[in-house]
Amino acid sequence: MKPTIAIVAAVLAIIGNVPYLRDVILRKIQPHPYTWLVWTIVSGVTFFGALAKGAGVGAIPTACAEVFTFIIFFFSLRYGFKNIKKTDTYFLIIALLGLVPWALTKDPTISVIIVVSIDLVAFIPTLGKTWHHPKSEMPMLYGMNVLRHILTLFSLQAYNIATTLHSIAMIIVNSFMVYGIKFRKDECPDQIHIN
Repeated sequence: MKPTIAIVAAVLAIIGNVPYLRDVILRKIQPHPYTWLVWTIVSGVTFFGALAKGAGVGAIPTACAEVFTFIIFFFSLRYGFKNIKKTDTYFLIIALLGLVPWALTKDPTISVIIVVSIDLVAFIPTLGKTWHHPKSEMPMLYGMNVLRHILTLFSLQAYNIATTLHSIAMIIVNSFMVYGIKFRKDECPDQIHIN
């Protein structure tokens, strides 16, 4: 049963990411490159940390999402959000500095705790951008992320901090993103669509 749940969660990652990537390339939305850079690093560490701590097939959805995270980061460099603020740069620096303790400890659990914290810090520029420019994002990716992480929790073969923390944090933050995109769009009707 767990392999089936893991495959469904991986399919949700594809369903959420393919339209998002398409809209990035078509310049309908603008991902924040700083956030996607950190997510690329964090997803890789989370995948290997969870695998080391026994996630088994439950790591498949993270691996699938990591491939898309890297591709979206790559395209965000060209088509992403360009109005980078100083505070965004500070959050990027904080997130990248958070990798130092991980490199020193080499402990999968400590590494996952650190990278999940980094992931949450990395989300701040995107949350801020989305709050002010809700049409620069699409809710489908974040909604699929919520479902994917819920299923990922059910597909794990071992339950511990290293295997569960990332999914729990992502369920919460992605839910905020869906809320911000859906409800702020109604509050910002005069916003110019991004070309």
